[in-house]
Amino acid sequence: MHVSPPAPPPSVPVRRARELGIVVGDLPTGTHNALTDVPGVRVGHTTLVRPPRVHSGVTAIVPDGVGPGNPLPAGVFAGNGYGKLLGSTQLAELGALETPVLLTSTLSAFRAADALVGWVLERPEGAAARSLNPVVGECNDGLLSDIRSRPVREEHVRAALATACGGPVAEGSVGAGTGMTALGFKAGIGTSSRRVPLSGPDVTLGVLVQANFGGTLRVSGRVVTPADVGVPATDPGSTVGAVPEAGSCMVVVATDAPLDARQLTRLARRAVYALARVGAAYGHGSGDYGLAFGTRPLGTPAGPAVLPDDRLDPLFVAVLDAVEEAVLNSLLTATTTTGPYGHTRHPLPAAPLLALLGRADPGAAGSPSGTRTP
Repeated sequence: MHVSPPAPPPSVPVRRARELGIVVGDLPTGTHNALTDVPGVRVGHTTLVRPPRVHSGVTAIVPDGVGPGNPLPAGVFAGNGYGKLLGSTQLAELGALETPVLLTSTLSAFRAADALVGWVLERPEGAAARSLNPVVGECNDGLLSDIRSRPVREEHVRAALATACGGPVAEGSVGAGTGMTALGFKAGIGTSSRRVPLSGPDVTLGVLVQANFGGTLRVSGRVVTPADVGVPATDPGSTVGAVPEAGSCMVVVATDAPLDARQLTRLARRAVYALARVGAAYGHGSGDYGLAFGTRPLGTPAGPAVLPDDRLDPLFVAVLDAVEEAVLNSLLTATTTTGPYGHTRHPLPAAPLLALLGRADPGAAGSPSGTRTP
């Protein structure tokens, strides 16, 4: 089952934060304002939808050429570790990423890891492998999907890996984001990127979030509840499946800046810190993880020198801004979803949000362009 979510009605166009004039920070974005703006990074989704029982999937982040014989420098940080980030201990110990990164539903993470191992071992880069560290992150989609059915299978993982590509990245209720909720709204996958000026050519930093965390949304410093933007309270009296909405969030960061594993861990920390900007609660039941990798392979003698620590600040700004924007994109591009227990979550509606913020719609005739967030 590889099904795209239903398209929104033509009268309600889906627009990302930047298209609404909500611009986070001063740094320019890459071409697609997506993780794939980082050269050599591809993204693929498999979306599984069988309403109302199944709203789930898997997302694959595939750096070109990564493998056990060609690891990439990487770092990981757990803001709150109530989660199953498979492969994280070896990643933290060695600072080396040797497989693509998969995101999926909590109880499907283990099947996804096994499928990823099989996929890598069959490829030329895994031909000599006697050990392999698959990296799979997860969030709990049990509010809007029958999580116990573990619908993600090997063929779905392989489809996401096989279809991973560059260019624009589908967001919202797709792939690993299909059954996700955040901050009282329907959420899912979101992405953003920044071009960062350093000495020499600019570098690119991109992020992708799987948003599924609790708290109260803030946009441009303004608290935004579902009631504030006219989103109906449509949950039944049943509390079945309600607990998972307290967490979590997976944030994946990629960059072509010349950073080592320690510096990438510093980026991963700030990726988790950035969730506070949009109102994350970092609750007891939340798994808030940042994973950052560089596209420059380890041990490349001809590669550029590692960036000095005192020149990392522009990258820190970039990751904070990009994560904030990616979360907003995940909320704005999602699709209203009702799960097997009657719980319904709606995306963040654009027009009421702009009205609440006191901003004109930049898509309307004669409207001024939007201003950046403070």
